[in-house]
Amino acid sequence: MPVEVGSVLEGVVAGITNFGAFIQLPGGETGLVHISEIAEVYVKDINEFLKANDKVTVKVISVDPKGKIGLSIKQANPSHGQVHNYKSPPRKKPQANFEDRLAKFMKESDERQQTLRRSTDAKRGGRGGPRRAD
Repeated sequence: MPVEVGSVLEGVVAGITNFGAFIQLPGGETGLVHISEIAEVYVKDINEFLKANDKVTVKVISVDPKGKIGLSIKQANPSHGQVHNYKSPPRKKPQANFEDRLAKFMKESDERQQTLRRSTDAKRGGRGGPRRAD
């Protein structure tokens, strides 16, 4: 039975590598599910999603001239590609308008500069005065 692009098949996980999982398809052929095609979420470790001899539903996404079969588990999922009604979290409103925030910043900046001036003036006070002639 030739495998056709777009067909959805049942298969069994034959092997797992760090880049994907090999799936034994009906008819004895083997295809590869790349790590990026395992789940809708980021997959760092394939072993968290699949193990040997698991039965999986896959979609054939490519067949190259050499006969290599590219498969996808996430595209075999009926909800793949559907737009979800995602609601972003509510944005926090600024506590004050720009002018108020700028005025606050300027006041704090002036206070810091005064503190720095006082500390440097105190350091200069004990040294560097005129020398006495003996």
